[in-house]
Amino acid sequence: MDANPLSEISLIRRLKLNQLMIFERVLETRSVVRAANEMRLTQPAVTKVIHELESCFDGALFSRSNRGVVPTELGLLLGRRVKSLMAELRYMTDELNDFRLGTSGHVIVGTLISASARLLPRAIAMLKARTPQVLVTVREGTTAHLFPALATGDLDIVVGRLPERELPIASAFPLTHEALFDESMCAVVGNGYGPVPDPAPSLRELVDAPWILPTPDSPSRLAAEHLFRAAGLPLPTDIVESLSLLTNIGLLLDTPRIALMPRVAARQFAQAGLLRMLDLPETGAFGTVGFSVRSNKEQSAACRAFIECLKEAVQEHEPGN
Repeated sequence: MDANPLSEISLIRRLKLNQLMIFERVLETRSVVRAANEMRLTQPAVTKVIHELESCFDGALFSRSNRGVVPTELGLLLGRRVKSLMAELRYMTDELNDFRLGTSGHVIVGTLISASARLLPRAIAMLKARTPQVLVTVREGTTAHLFPALATGDLDIVVGRLPERELPIASAFPLTHEALFDESMCAVVGNGYGPVPDPAPSLRELVDAPWILPTPDSPSRLAAEHLFRAAGLPLPTDIVESLSLLTNIGLLLDTPRIALMPRVAARQFAQAGLLRMLDLPETGAFGTVGFSVRSNKEQSAACRAFIECLKEAVQEHEPGN
């Protein structure tokens, strides 16, 4: 039987925002139980809302599994739009509060390793000094996780190494990337590594040492692989794959490993007495660091203020100096 076409008017009349909020939480948690607990509702109340939405859209939104619920193709399609709608509601709330109370609001920032050590903390400190009522939420992750979240409105901005090629999701959700500076890569060891020869050894002399490399799904891993390839060397065999700065620093302090990280981050940890930088002549480029936002979405006043702080933080502490 052919399904009847939907119309905007019919959806406006039948749908309620609280239904979409409940659906979004079930989609995010993959569990009716967890969604009910988060929203302080009963399980039957959440289940009833999902059934109402399934009736409205003439199809199942979730299927049950041993671990909870799994979205159907229809559920995923609806989810992409509902996430954007919930983000727009948050933007509207922020803008109304800006109008009524002055600059306030909420900025949700996604960060990659290249920004999390120096640039981002400095920009946040600047923003909070000027507008303490702005709430800043930081979520760290990889390119594969952060940019889809930016596209659907779960994030307002992503700060870090810019992608070298256009992302597949950009065909549906255009993104704007703005470069802040070009970053070089640096090899580091922990302070307990032992004496470092002067001059520093070459990459060829260090390839058999234990290393920490970025995970395969990160753009910085491509830069690391290019580093060894350009030197005519294979990747080290004794490696730990990690993008976690805290984990990497802990490993470097406890074990004689070598890691690659952006030079700005390396310099900061070296100044703190945690790491030592190896002056390898062939370390090479890490990539361009900047920020990304949605092209078709006007930024809130709070996000615009944060972007200004990012630019000022770069001018205050040029990575090349």
